[in-house]
Amino acid sequence: MTMQSLRLLMGSAHACGYLHDRHARSAFVDPAFPLEPSLYGALLDQGFRRSGDYAYRPMCLNCRACQSARIISRAFVPDRAQKRCWKRNDDLRLSISVRLTDEHYALYRRYLAARHHNGGMDPEDVDAFREFLACGWGATEFWEFRADRQLVAVAVVDRIPRGLSAVYTFFDPDLPARGLGTYAILSQIERAKAEQLPHVYLGYWVPGSAKMDYKRRFQPLEVLRDGQWQRLENE
Repeated sequence: MTMQSLRLLMGSAHACGYLHDRHARSAFVDPAFPLEPSLYGALLDQGFRRSGDYAYRPMCLNCRACQSARIISRAFVPDRAQKRCWKRNDDLRLSISVRLTDEHYALYRRYLAARHHNGGMDPEDVDAFREFLACGWGATEFWEFRADRQLVAVAVVDRIPRGLSAVYTFFDPDLPARGLGTYAILSQIERAKAEQLPHVYLGYWVPGSAKMDYKRRFQPLEVLRDGQWQRLENE
């Protein structure tokens, strides 16, 4: 199969998770299509993301606010706040797992209960947890950050031939001063640099969405507009 034979299926409309006054709709790659990391990398460059085994792209009526974002890893220079975050977490140790565990799920439940209460994701649903983060066809890693032996954060990372894709990060909600979400991204950038991978993909940047605005701080950042990757300045 080739990209030309890729079939898309339209999902139903639902409340937008980024802009509260709008509705959203996504196009999904037909689940029968045989995805793998190399092809998924090509899809990322065309504005797709994944949720579980499903690759999707926003396809909203009269709205094109969602713009795929990626960091140019080799050119990244941390700002002062990011340098402080890196230093604050230099006691953490990173290990990588290729499967989700009960320990991951326990942390995820705590994170959702504290950070996304009534956000539409049920922390008690272990099947939804695995369906959301795991991927049967991808090269997915679960980056575990520990202080001594305590698991404090997990970053779900997809490997593609030309980069890393930051799928999701959840962390100990009792440690806000550490800035663990920022630290997870900085760790992925450092790994991409070390392995000479050009990009770290951050999902979507949405103008006007406060929850997405943190992505501006990771410069140089490119966004996909009208089929072309363009620099987004940190104004």
